[in-house]
Amino acid sequence: MKKLVFILLSSVCIAQNTDQYTQILLSKKVGKEVHSYTKGYGIITDSDTGNSSIIDSLGTISFNYPYKSEILRLSKNRFILKVKEGESIGKTALIDGNGNQLISFDRFKYKTWENKNRLIISKDGKDGVYDYNGKQIISNQDKIEFANESRFFVKKDKLWFLYDFDGQQVSDREFKENLRFYKGKVFLNTGIKTGEVIDIDGKTVSQFSNNYIEDINGFPFLITKNIAKNKYGIVDENEQVLAEDIYDQAFVGRNYIYLIKDNKVSVFSKSERKLYSTDYHYVNHLFNGIFKTLKDSKNPKIAVIKAGGEVILPKEYDVVEAFKIKGEDYVFVSKDNEERLLDKNFESILNEGFQIEKIFFNNVIVKKDEMYYKFSPKEKLYTPIKNIVSIKPFQFYPAIIGKNKENLYGMLDEEGREIVPFVYDDIVSFTAGDEVIVQKGDKFGVTNLKNEPLKEVIYDKYSADSKKITLTKDKESEVLDFTSSEEKVIF
Repeated sequence: MKKLVFILLSSVCIAQNTDQYTQILLSKKVGKEVHSYTKGYGIITDSDTGNSSIIDSLGTISFNYPYKSEILRLSKNRFILKVKEGESIGKTALIDGNGNQLISFDRFKYKTWENKNRLIISKDGKDGVYDYNGKQIISNQDKIEFANESRFFVKKDKLWFLYDFDGQQVSDREFKENLRFYKGKVFLNTGIKTGEVIDIDGKTVSQFSNNYIEDINGFPFLITKNIAKNKYGIVDENEQVLAEDIYDQAFVGRNYIYLIKDNKVSVFSKSERKLYSTDYHYVNHLFNGIFKTLKDSKNPKIAVIKAGGEVILPKEYDVVEAFKIKGEDYVFVSKDNEERLLDKNFESILNEGFQIEKIFFNNVIVKKDEMYYKFSPKEKLYTPIKNIVSIKPFQFYPAIIGKNKENLYGMLDEEGREIVPFVYDDIVSFTAGDEVIVQKGDKFGVTNLKNEPLKEVIYDKYSADSKKITLTKDKESEVLDFTSSEEKVIF
């Protein structure tokens, strides 16, 4: 049975250079390696002097520090400058893309939350909070920590208080320790079987007096634990018992909580507030209260069931995967070398004789009688893809690597449009990123979905790991880091 790879991609943008390619072009233009380029700015470090500079998208050096230093990126045009020699040795500053000091040179350490315009600055044994324009948001205090992406814990006289990102104290409540909120809530343990759930404004939303709370990630449904027996159960926010502490394991999902006892899983539906038992070791939710079972030592096959136990497909299948195409639910199933594409009612949607090749967010690539087609499940429309004699199997990439009648390889997007020309003797993709190896004769190079020549086809060999591609020419090696598509999903 062939291995089917599910690759979902919403669309391919070809209008603008990628940051990676712009970085390569800038490096060639200035004759020095540009790194950390994104959103109009990159960084250059002179290997001889150790000096750091900022370069803009036009190749202009917008800021150059004259002494040995290190520049770190915070956001689009905000950087941290650390000085390693000269009058300001050991000092740090917050600067913009032109080197203007937004927080002046001083001896401080900093912490920031990813994608948030806030810095905790530590100096002279005190902490303060600043925005990326250098404005102080919270005055210097004993200690400040991030509580989540919108709250700080501020320590005053050995007690902690909650502040928002605008620097306003949101509660008079005093805490003995700083906490970490998850999805806007945190559990505060006050005893063996007592505690409370607190929101990001310091308000108590639930109190517990007779259960040890193990996990609140499914709030308003919480996992309880019988410490003596090492067993798990479920209560709601009012401490009403929904599942007794009799289960060996508990796992919280988005819509369901899974409880395992005696090697069988029971499924608790959050929307129905109801627990369903099954005869299976474990199940994964597909959609609309429908689950697939997992393979086990007794039966290495998969079934599809409803929460109440009704069997939709018997435990006879090798592969069962659910996904959405144009917002509609579909299921791919494979059994005894026969593959089918089913709709949400588990009815087959492909005409007789069509074989599934690739599945995307909007279309499916299928094949019949040596001809490839773009298939739109919703419209039941088959559109021929011309001049392709084969699609390369086992390629984990959000596009199609195909071969034409001249035995040359290129790439197509999910609409069947050419995005990399058919001029190569081979193309190899990787799970780690959006770059591919292209080969002509016995030489190798690197390109991407936009057909940007990231590395010329001049290298003798290559290797790759989870982070980078290493190319070698005349015993000299160069490294290209992988970049990943945010919309690429591989099952």
